[in-house]
Amino acid sequence: MVIGVQKILVLTDLHLRSPGETIIGLDPFARLQVALDHALTHHGDAAALVVMGDLTHSGKATEYAQLVRALCDLPIPVIPMIGNHDARAGFRAAFPDAPHSAGGFVQAITDLPTHRLITLDTRSDLEGLRGHAGQFCATRQAFLRDALDGADGRIPLVFAHHPPMDIGLPGMDGIRILDGAEAMITLLASHPRAHLFCGHVHRTISGSTAGIPFTLFKSTCHQAPLDLRSHDSTISVDEPGAYGVLLLAPDGVIAHSEDVGLNAQVFTGSAALPDATP
Repeated sequence: MVIGVQKILVLTDLHLRSPGETIIGLDPFARLQVALDHALTHHGDAAALVVMGDLTHSGKATEYAQLVRALCDLPIPVIPMIGNHDARAGFRAAFPDAPHSAGGFVQAITDLPTHRLITLDTRSDLEGLRGHAGQFCATRQAFLRDALDGADGRIPLVFAHHPPMDIGLPGMDGIRILDGAEAMITLLASHPRAHLFCGHVHRTISGSTAGIPFTLFKSTCHQAPLDLRSHDSTISVDEPGAYGVLLLAPDGVIAHSEDVGLNAQVFTGSAALPDATP
C-alpha cells in the first residue's frame, strides 16, 4: 500500500538558456514551466524537489537568472545539484545558500523520517570532451562514505548527475563518471538498501549494477534516442519532457517517470473502453 506515503519530485537536465535562445528549436524555459506546473498541480504535497544538474546549458549568469525565476517561491523545498553544463561560480552566485561540502562541492544530506537523501557533485574540472564526463574524487568519496555510514537506519537515496556505470549508449557511456566510478559503485554496493538516481543521459532507464538498483530520468527539455551504436553524445530528439515522482515506501522506494505536454485523454470508470485495462 503506497497511499499517503511521502513523495519526492525529481527534475533533471533543464538546460536553461538565455531568453530567446533554444535547443533543437525548443524553449527550455517553457518546457520546464510545463513540467513544474504539472508536478506541483498533481504532487504539491511532495516533501522536496531535487534538481539533478545541468540546470543551465552554458553556465551563464543570464541562464541562472532564468532558473531563479522558475524556482523562486515554490511551495516545497528545492535541493539543487550541478552537472557538466553548469558553472560553479555561476551556480554559487544564483544559489548562495546552497549547501557545500569539503572542497567546495555542491553536496548535501537531507534526512526524512525513513529515508536519507544524498545529493552528490560529479562535475569535472577538466576541459574539452572529458570535461563533460564525471569525476568522483577522494574528497567526494569520503562525503558519500560518511553519508551512507551515518544514515542511522534510514534508506539511502543517492542522487548523482552522471551515472558511474555503462548504460548501453556508446555516446553517453563515453562521458559517464570516468574518474572514481568504481569507488562509487563499491561504496553503494556495501549498503544493500541504497538506490541510485542519475540524469545526464536524457532517457528513462532502470537496471542494476553490482547489485545496486538505479533509475535514470529524462530531461525536462530534449531527449536522447535509443541509439546503441553511435558514439555521438549530442544526438537529441524532440520528445516530451518528464519529471520523476519517488514514493518513499517503508521498505524502499518506488520511482515513477511522468511525461508532460502530451494532451492525453484520461478514461475512468464506465467511460473506459472494455479492452483498455492495462
